Amino acid sequence: MADASSTAKYEALHNGIEPPSFKLPLIDNPEIVTANTLKLVEQTPDARKRFLFTTLTRYLHDFIKETKPTTEEWHGTLKFLSRAGQLSTPDRQEMELILDIFGAEALIDTINNPPKDSVTERALLGPFFTEHTHDVSNGDSIASEGKGEYMYVDGRVVDTEGKPIANAVVDAWEADDTGHYDLQYDNGVPDCRGRLRTDAEGKFNFRAIVPIAYPLLSDGPLGELLLAMNRHNMRPSHLHIIVDAPGYEKLVTQFYPSEDKWIDSDSVLGVKKSLVVDLEQVNDVESAKALGFQHPERGFKLFKRDIVMRRKVDA
Repeated sequence: MADASSTAKYEALHNGIEPPSFKLPLIDNPEIVTANTLKLVEQTPDARKRFLFTTLTRYLHDFIKETKPTTEEWHGTLKFLSRAGQLSTPDRQEMELILDIFGAEALIDTINNPPKDSVTERALLGPFFTEHTHDVSNGDSIASEGKGEYMYVDGRVVDTEGKPIANAVVDAWEADDTGHYDLQYDNGVPDCRGRLRTDAEGKFNFRAIVPIAYPLLSDGPLGELLLAMNRHNMRPSHLHIIVDAPGYEKLVTQFYPSEDKWIDSDSVLGVKKSLVVDLEQVNDVESAKALGFQHPERGFKLFKRDIVMRRKVDA
């Protein structure tokens, strides 16, 4: 028996909503569970939320009826989701990634952002964007020396008619040669990350490193799930870019070097065909020296790609 002076760990309070005006039949078969749940969910005042909740209820109940999980399987699922939630932090999105490996975010992105003529396609933002970055000029490097194989990014930002967009803000970031983003280090210093503006001709260029593939953190429920499905945990190499210009739709995208062996089996299913790029190997020492690479004898990979933006009035 609890001590009279003890207090509860949590205090639950009535939310103020009274019982519904109708009475639900007491349960004596599975169909009544579904019908009762739908009846309650249909009381949702907001039409969009009501549609989402009722549709979710129908699909969830249909899934349970079709798969017939045992009580042990259900309790195991709840423990699995609880562990995933407990591991999720601003720096580790365990729950988000679990949905990603089932293609949820990729599907939502593809539905909401279908290809539009010549406009550069959107891609997933990812968890490693930050406003804390280096402001650089065209031709500068976004990566400190020794972070990876040299790459030179050269492109233009244009509209759907091919006209240059001057003074557009280009944000770029990528993982280093260990497969880590700067936010995954504890020094707080931006690296392999930079922000610049296009010139009068819409051109932008900067030194970077060749991005490499990296594994999703898999020491928790996400990793267990991938192993259960006999799937790898790799993301193919990619360069993140955001372009923003007044009067145009903001573009969030990623570009994927075609040579990556993981490109057609991305663990989060995020690779779009139009965003795959070929990197050109350049071994000309004088060219590398002119571009500012500290060790021009190593050569560099050339990433050349124009970015097409759509005017907001064209949306």
